[in-house]
Amino acid sequence: MSLKIALAQLNFSVADIAANSAKIIAAAEQAKQQFADIIVFPELCVTGYPPEDLLLRQDFIRQTQRAVDSLTKQLHGIDVVIGYPRRIGQYLYNTAAVLRNGQIIAEYHKNVLPNYGVFDEQRYFTAGQQTCLFSNGNTRLALTVCEDIWQPGIIAKNRDAGADIILTLNASPFHAGKMQQREDVVCAQVKAAGVPLVYVNQIGGQDELIFDGASFVADSRGEIVFRAEEFAEQLGIVAFSDNVPQPTGIAPLYQPVISEYKALVLGIRDYVRKNGFHGAILGLSGGIDSALVLALAVDALGSDKVEAVLMPSRYTQDMSNEDAKLEAEALGVKHHIIPIEPAVNAFNDMLAPLFTGSKKDTTEENIQARCRGVLLMALSNKQGKLLLTTGNKSEMSVGYATLYGDMAGGFAPLKDVSKLSVYKIAEFRNTISAAIPERVITRPPSAELAPDQKDEDSLPPYAVLDPILALYIEQDKSADEIVALGYPVAAVKRAISLVDRNEYKRRQSPPGIRITHRAFGRDGRYPISSAYRGAATLIEE
Repeated sequence: MSLKIALAQLNFSVADIAANSAKIIAAAEQAKQQFADIIVFPELCVTGYPPEDLLLRQDFIRQTQRAVDSLTKQLHGIDVVIGYPRRIGQYLYNTAAVLRNGQIIAEYHKNVLPNYGVFDEQRYFTAGQQTCLFSNGNTRLALTVCEDIWQPGIIAKNRDAGADIILTLNASPFHAGKMQQREDVVCAQVKAAGVPLVYVNQIGGQDELIFDGASFVADSRGEIVFRAEEFAEQLGIVAFSDNVPQPTGIAPLYQPVISEYKALVLGIRDYVRKNGFHGAILGLSGGIDSALVLALAVDALGSDKVEAVLMPSRYTQDMSNEDAKLEAEALGVKHHIIPIEPAVNAFNDMLAPLFTGSKKDTTEENIQARCRGVLLMALSNKQGKLLLTTGNKSEMSVGYATLYGDMAGGFAPLKDVSKLSVYKIAEFRNTISAAIPERVITRPPSAELAPDQKDEDSLPPYAVLDPILALYIEQDKSADEIVALGYPVAAVKRAISLVDRNEYKRRQSPPGIRITHRAFGRDGRYPISSAYRGAATLIEE
């Protein structure tokens, strides 16, 4: 007894129901041509995931139901398993349905609704209570949706109900190490239950979230017999013989730095494409952050869709201009040079009467950054290109950025990338082609807003700062716990104090690509007005 199951690992767009439906039909036809018996799509594939508060709109739900009705009529000759929001009376369910020859033969409502991290499904959906099985030939298949199989007992429950194979529809977002984590959790339960499982995950960028795909099939021993590529659309077909999946091909597991690089490229590409921009534009300073963003943008969009602007000031070093030009030329990017001194002088002259008697401070530094922001936003508006900001997670954490200056823009690719990770990804990118001059990687980082300025004039060294930030922000460690791990009291106090008082800046920053399990944005919901001070217990040594 044989059965062929197709895994449709595809990139769906939120609320583009017509395009999503067309993609479902095309993939089903392709699977039929390869003699598949069943094709499984990701969670909420009809609407795209996550649709968020669109789920509160009745017109959106009606439009979705019309699309499902149309798909049901059009799809024949293969069992098609899709996901969509289904309203029954006053309740809305996260639903998986099996379409067969003009009918819906099975319908399952997601039992476990995640409400942590980036998920808030309990805001929208009602949890289902029942298992759902359907038969294809002599094989009985169970339906599950994403979080269901992360919870102990549900796979075994479906086995006890008579399932020979578990099908699970997923929209599981990427973060570093997530692929290994999900396989470990799922495969342990599959092994305990002794029933094979087909795991289909979507790929693509949706605002801050990146979905990595990496769909897989595990046999009843919990061994992976098929794994799809990460961050790529793929139609995989796995043959089952007497309910045993046959080895088909196993793409590489998560690779640190390389996987993050792929996530960033896909995130930029999809944000530009799904929001209708003509390309991307950014300020190129000669520093490591803007150099990496330029390379990522070119890899995502092509050199003809990316534009760079050099905006030197009196404090910009010659080597910064030289390196920025080399970067643009190496990547074949059109670039312009617009000195900002005339604009800075004009603002300083206008403000001089009001600043009389005041010493120069960061105010004057910020005016330079804001002049650059105005220029870049003007070019973005005129050309219909997305302005990419270049700040990294370390800077966003401690507020080492200028509101309406270097923070001005539409999308922040490095928002969840620490400074140390920026260097690692840049070094990897140079193994693909020479894009970032070695001097940019080795020279001390500087904002170049004052004479001989270096980041370490204001911040602890990144080798010290970044681990402290990761412990405090991503692992919720207290100041005392961080110090107990061996970090200097002064550095811990400085870093945490800056984090605590700069939420107002982070809240006004552009959306950015999530690559850690705790990113600013959907993950971080800290109050702006708060008396909490995480470093209050520390005493200077």
